[in-house]
Amino acid sequence: MNASITFRFPALGRPCEDDKPPDVADSSLPAASPSDEAVLEQICHGSAEALSVLFRRYARTIRGVAYNVLRDTGEADDLLQDIFLLVHRLCGTFDSSKGSGRFWILQMTYRRAISRRRYLTSRHFYTRLDLDQAANQLGDTPAKSGSLGNPIDAALDRREALQNWLVELSESQRQTLHLFFFEGYTFEEIAAKLGQTVGNARNHYYRGLEKLRKQISAGKLPGQEAV
Repeated sequence: MNASITFRFPALGRPCEDDKPPDVADSSLPAASPSDEAVLEQICHGSAEALSVLFRRYARTIRGVAYNVLRDTGEADDLLQDIFLLVHRLCGTFDSSKGSGRFWILQMTYRRAISRRRYLTSRHFYTRLDLDQAANQLGDTPAKSGSLGNPIDAALDRREALQNWLVELSESQRQTLHLFFFEGYTFEEIAAKLGQTVGNARNHYYRGLEKLRKQISAGKLPGQEAV
């Protein structure tokens, strides 16, 4: 973070899917407020108040765009902060002849969100979310005593539930998914550890993951036949 930035971003409520779309202007601004382009120029001259003005204008819209792309509130919040740090750092590159200040900000937001989405996808972030949501579906099974209302115990129960689902897979699939999700190994490291090719490691991962999803979707408990 740039040490010269003393502005603290104000807190906003959580985004939701029906937030205003990015092409709808915020109607809460006074009619006589300075243009976005004028505010960007003030930011370039070191005005923290101008950055605050821009944040109030666009924070909710930016976070809505980020959330719609990233589908995760934490990631959307992080991207929101990053965008305004970038606005502060890159305001000198804004060229009004190529578009409005609003277009420049939202284009930057969308590009950064897509880039982050691709990175998270490559790191199997959304696969982990899918499995965590699937594990939550196991809530119909009896909870362990003492875990109700305790988020740490509940998380441990979900982890143990996923471990139990892994028992239903083949040995290679089980080892691959365990090493990937619980030990943090990459496909290359898994292949070396199990004496396989990277292609085989990926194959065991995707086949095992698909079987795991089908078992959970069918509501099949470990050790039972699917109905």
